[in-house]
Amino acid sequence: MLETLYGRNGVCESLRAGRRKPYKLMLAEGVRQTGVINQILRLAEQAGVPVTRTDRRNLDRIGDVHHQGVALEVSDYPYSSLDEILALAQSRNEAVLFLLLDLLQDPQNVGSLLRTAEAVGVHGVVIQRRRAVGITPAVVHASAGAVEHLLVAQVKNLVDAIGRLKAHDVWVAGLESSPSAQLYHEADLNGSLAVVVGSEGEGLRRLVRERCDFLLRLPMRGQINSLNASVAGSVVLYEVLRQRAARGE
Repeated sequence: MLETLYGRNGVCESLRAGRRKPYKLMLAEGVRQTGVINQILRLAEQAGVPVTRTDRRNLDRIGDVHHQGVALEVSDYPYSSLDEILALAQSRNEAVLFLLLDLLQDPQNVGSLLRTAEAVGVHGVVIQRRRAVGITPAVVHASAGAVEHLLVAQVKNLVDAIGRLKAHDVWVAGLESSPSAQLYHEADLNGSLAVVVGSEGEGLRRLVRERCDFLLRLPMRGQINSLNASVAGSVVLYEVLRQRAARGE
């Protein structure tokens, strides 16, 4: 099947990553060939991708999206496996770092988390196949194309996947707002680790929470008692990066 990616960053990063087969690049008439657009055109030429100039209204038919005058027809997103993610960390001689998403459904939250994950050097992301958003064009756009450089495993059952990771000596840390959870900056986040972020409305499911080795929370000094999933997950991922950098990893 084909997908249509849209937006300058998503299209550019997909072409840069080269993990999908590109079929056609569409540019709206009148789009100025500067900056990212020039880079997109160079990458398309290198990949032998035909370029079509089209009326902006044709791109509007993609849906209610901010396409920025550019779209790219590509093959489906290439999901990876847990073993491939583990192998990537091993090939770099690094302690593996996973991000697990427990039934997140908002493309904006997922895309934002994936952008942070790529920025901090997460080796791979794990999502559940059903009842959660996959790597859709909306998620690619929300991640500013970062997910095109990430390994993402789509599993049948997240609880089973956690069990497989623990069998590989990966510690599993879940994000919770409960007062009994450990403050995130006081936890030792070095070593092989999987950070689990719960859904926007429900948080971590019970079985997922029970499989975690420990739970983390963010200190809250104001009147609200939680942050959205992408913000909370990003804070913890950067704490992992900070601790690893302090140890010279």
